[in-house]
Amino acid sequence: MTDSTPATEFVADTVGLVLRLEKRKMGSAAQSVFDSVESGNAVVYIPTLVFAEILYLSEKRRISASLQDVANYLKQHPNCKEYPMSFAVVQSAAQITDVRELHDRLIAGVARLLGLELITNDLSIQTSSFVKTVW
Repeated sequence: MTDSTPATEFVADTVGLVLRLEKRKMGSAAQSVFDSVESGNAVVYIPTLVFAEILYLSEKRRISASLQDVANYLKQHPNCKEYPMSFAVVQSAAQITDVRELHDRLIAGVARLLGLELITNDLSIQTSSFVKTVW
């Protein structure tokens, strides 16, 4: 990717997707990416682990978004695509040595594997030397 060519594919972490589902404020670059996805001009991959985290946070009533909200969003916006957990993702995550939390490493591992920017506000991922982020 060069500076003159805007990226058209991204990976989103849990916070990015939750804030979009709940129509809450997020970084302007992240907002722009989701706007592009919803208008069909970009693609965002959602690691399977994000769905599991949303299930957990929803059940604990820490977020208002639910799995049904995710299902509806995916159906309404086909450019928002699930990215499955795989051995290749785990291998990619294993190379990320500067993000301590396992779930964050696995989500970042998807971005690293695909060579895409990760939509995240997580400072530990933003400062990683293994993935590029957007917020």
